[in-house]
Amino acid sequence: MQRSPILGTRGSPLALVQAHKVASALEVANRWTADFVQVQVVETTGDKIQDRPLAEIGGKQLWTKELDRALMDGEVDFCVHSLKDVEAIRPREISIAAVRPRGDVQDRLIGADSIDALPSGATVGTSSPRRKAQLLSLRPDLNIVPLRGNVQTRIAKLDAGEVQAILLAGAGLRRLGMGGVGTPIPLEVMLPAPTQAVIAIECRADDAMTASMLTIIDDRTTHTLIRAERAFTAELGGSCHSPVAAFAEIVDGKIRLRAQVLSEDGREQVRDEALFECDDPDGPRQLARAMLGEAPESIRSLFRAG
Repeated sequence: MQRSPILGTRGSPLALVQAHKVASALEVANRWTADFVQVQVVETTGDKIQDRPLAEIGGKQLWTKELDRALMDGEVDFCVHSLKDVEAIRPREISIAAVRPRGDVQDRLIGADSIDALPSGATVGTSSPRRKAQLLSLRPDLNIVPLRGNVQTRIAKLDAGEVQAILLAGAGLRRLGMGGVGTPIPLEVMLPAPTQAVIAIECRADDAMTASMLTIIDDRTTHTLIRAERAFTAELGGSCHSPVAAFAEIVDGKIRLRAQVLSEDGREQVRDEALFECDDPDGPRQLARAMLGEAPESIRSLFRAG
C-alpha cells in the first residue's frame, strides 16, 4: 500500500472542517480506507495575531506563508485553503491542483433582518475592506469596526454587545452546521469577494504524482470560474486594503463576470460586468482595465495600475 498523503491546513474549526471534507473526498475517490489521509495542522501568523486587521500586518500571506513553507520543505504533500484568503499571485513553485464545488457565495448579516433595518449609526463588525466599503456605500451612517477571530469568536462578540451586527460568509456557516444563522444578502446588494466559498487544494508545481491524485476531485466548472476571478483580481493589482468584489458564473455557455471596485469609505464605486468565452484568458483582464480606466482617483490609488 502506498504511504498516506499528508494534508496541511490551518487549525481553526472551519479550516479543519474543510480539510476533513477534502480528505474524505480523496479517500472515496481513491477507494482508500477512512482516515487514510493524514491531516497536519500548521499554525499561521494570521491565526496567532487576532487583535489587528490583516491589511495592517501583512495581508493574505499571513494565512499562507507557513503552509507554503511546510509544502516546499516536504513536511506536507498538499495544502487546503479557503481560496479567498489566498493571494491572487502565487509563487511559481506552487499550483492550485484542484478546487471543490463552490458553496454559498452570499454574505450573511447577523443581528438584523436586513442592512436597511440596522438602526441609525449602528456599530457593525467586520475586518474586510470589501464589506466595510460596501456597507458604507449603502449606509454611510454606520460605524464599522474591526472584528477578527473565528466564526464562534465573532458571534460571541455580537452576543456580548460589542457590536450590533456582524457579516459572515454563508459558506463558512453552512460548513460549520450553522446554515440557518443570519440573513442572506442578495448578490444584487453585495457581491462577494473574488473566489468566495471555494475550497482550493495546492501542491508543489513539480509534484506530478500528487497533482494527478488531486485532479480526481477537481470541480472543473468551479476551476474555470475561479481562474476568471483570480485573473481579474491579479490585473487590478490590489492589496488587502483594496475593496474589490467579483463573481463569475456560466450563462449560456459563456462566463458572466460581475465586478465592483470601491473607495475605502464606499463613497465612490465602479460596477461593471462582461460576458466572454470560457477559454478567453484576456476577458477578465480587459474588464479590470476598463473599470480602472473609468474609476476616480480615490479608487485608482488603491490599485497598482492606479
